[in-house]
Amino acid sequence: MRIVVTGSAGHLGEALVRVLRGAGHEVVGLDLLPSPHTEAVGSIAERPFVQRWVDGADAVVHAATLHKPHVGSHTRQAFVDTNVTGTLNLLEAAVAAGVGRFLHTSTTSAFGRALTPPPGAPAAWIDEDVPHVVRNVYGATKTAAEDLCELVHRDHGLPVAILRTSRFFPEPDDRDDVRAVYTDDNLKVNELLYRRCDVEDVASAHLAALERVPALGFGRWVVTATTPFTRADLAELRADAPAVVRRLFPGYEEIYAARGWTMLPSIERVYVNERARTELGWSPRYDFGHALDLLRAGEEPRSALARSVGAKGYHAVSTGVYTVRDQPSPRVSS
Repeated sequence: MRIVVTGSAGHLGEALVRVLRGAGHEVVGLDLLPSPHTEAVGSIAERPFVQRWVDGADAVVHAATLHKPHVGSHTRQAFVDTNVTGTLNLLEAAVAAGVGRFLHTSTTSAFGRALTPPPGAPAAWIDEDVPHVVRNVYGATKTAAEDLCELVHRDHGLPVAILRTSRFFPEPDDRDDVRAVYTDDNLKVNELLYRRCDVEDVASAHLAALERVPALGFGRWVVTATTPFTRADLAELRADAPAVVRRLFPGYEEIYAARGWTMLPSIERVYVNERARTELGWSPRYDFGHALDLLRAGEEPRSALARSVGAKGYHAVSTGVYTVRDQPSPRVSS
């Protein structure tokens, strides 16, 4: 297939270009920034640019976006321009060009305030049936973009898959208090229990969706590492997460102790990928148990693809873990 990938200079975008080309597809990368994986430099908010490059495509994989880190540096209008107008431009260009399938990379941040249960409540079980409660302009524009995807599917029959991805970024956590307690690898392995996915698994979910969406027509799927937890664990996870992990992985503490690592004392949410595995036929590899196996063998807990793509940064700002000071313009890649 000839596949247009937006955000091709970004972290996920580059991973998608690599994996799709490795699977034998012809890929055209679009991004605001030039890169070895970008054929067309321009803004998806500009309709003529989008129309030019979508024409003749068999599929569109839309990963470009303004992210949560941009909330402090970009206006709400900028979020609307990229995440809403840009998505609409791509959808309507896809319909006009007769594109056969459309993938929209969304985010678990779209659930918003539903991710945070009240004090004393069990951890939240987050699957596709949880209604979103808006938290910020990032989530607001991503859910608006999802609704446009559904609208265009219903009006024109365009097969659309929405993939609500959990954390996969390689940068450190943006919270100072968290970075003070956990090393970066420690925190990321902890997060594989409930809110993280390796970029190789995110990419393979996109490949699975490309294959299945023409038959499925439309759907939203949570894309995250497979959690070992069940609903029966939710109350204890909120009160004493190490006890639950110890019961499920009796050897984890020895592996952690050798590295000076610690487990999170409490887990407030659990992302669930069961529907994506069942309906898309997706088989993620990089869960917490696999990470423990790799650590036990003295290997990196991340995939080779994640290590190869590396960190990209998000925009040129003066402070913060996402700072990239040598970029000439703001990034809107995924």
